[in-house]
Amino acid sequence: MSEPEAPPSQRQLLLVTGLAGAGKSTTLAVLEDLGWETIDNFPVRMLKRLVTMPDEARGPLAIGFDSRTRGFVPADVIALVKDLAARPDIALTFLFLDCAGGELERRFNETRRRHPMADGRPVQEGIAAERELLEPLRRWAEVMIDTTAMTSNDLQTRIRELFDPASEEAGVTITLSSFGFARGMPPLADLVFDMRFLDNPHWVPELREQTGQDAAVGEHIERDPAFAEAFERIRGLLLMLLPRYARQGKPYVHIAFGCTGGRHRSVFTTERMAQALRTAGFSPTVRHRNLGSRAADTIERDRR
Repeated sequence: MSEPEAPPSQRQLLLVTGLAGAGKSTTLAVLEDLGWETIDNFPVRMLKRLVTMPDEARGPLAIGFDSRTRGFVPADVIALVKDLAARPDIALTFLFLDCAGGELERRFNETRRRHPMADGRPVQEGIAAERELLEPLRRWAEVMIDTTAMTSNDLQTRIRELFDPASEEAGVTITLSSFGFARGMPPLADLVFDMRFLDNPHWVPELREQTGQDAAVGEHIERDPAFAEAFERIRGLLLMLLPRYARQGKPYVHIAFGCTGGRHRSVFTTERMAQALRTAGFSPTVRHRNLGSRAADTIERDRR
């Protein structure tokens, strides 16, 4: 799905940040190909002056910054974001690129690049320090892309889906995710559905180590008399709400399905709902937050 176009009087401004090695350069390169004006590592203190300068073209502008950027202080960036977001002449989007530490370490070792915060210490320590520094910005970001399992082409495709101004698709960008309540609620979800009322495959020994992506687990969940009716009601609710979100100008909707451990009921429901929404003409992105987590008896206590 594409980002809804801003009114003619507004200038589209995209702030791109995230962990070093997570894909900022690739993101800015794609945006430039799409016709955006892009600037990387622009001094933060000068950003407000740049975006408010008179500009006849007023085309979409993407600014990249990270821990290497001059004058980079997360609290100052957040204050700037608040200020710019309040301006009627700017349509602001804040994008954060995330990636797992192990994958980032592999990328830096593979390219033999030096991590910007690992001067004189192991790369994993630099990654950890940067993650801690950027956490306030991660929480503030309107859009978050996790590039851990993405190739460069995958990321390019995702950026085109989100920000291609030439796209004729309209509506919201939808993310469907599964998660385990035992490991915390998803902080950025717009709609959360608790699937713990369904019979739990964890208590079937031969299904315990499988996941909601396995056919046997799906068959077990579908045999629960409550599943079909609940699924159809949730599906109907989403099909009613999503067009209304689009008409209200909401560009991103995150719908999360939770169960106890985040490996069985929530995963299966998320996959099934993604199929249903695709059939209805939407193009959701699917994420499984806890799919790789260990099935643990100390976590799985709820038989509901």
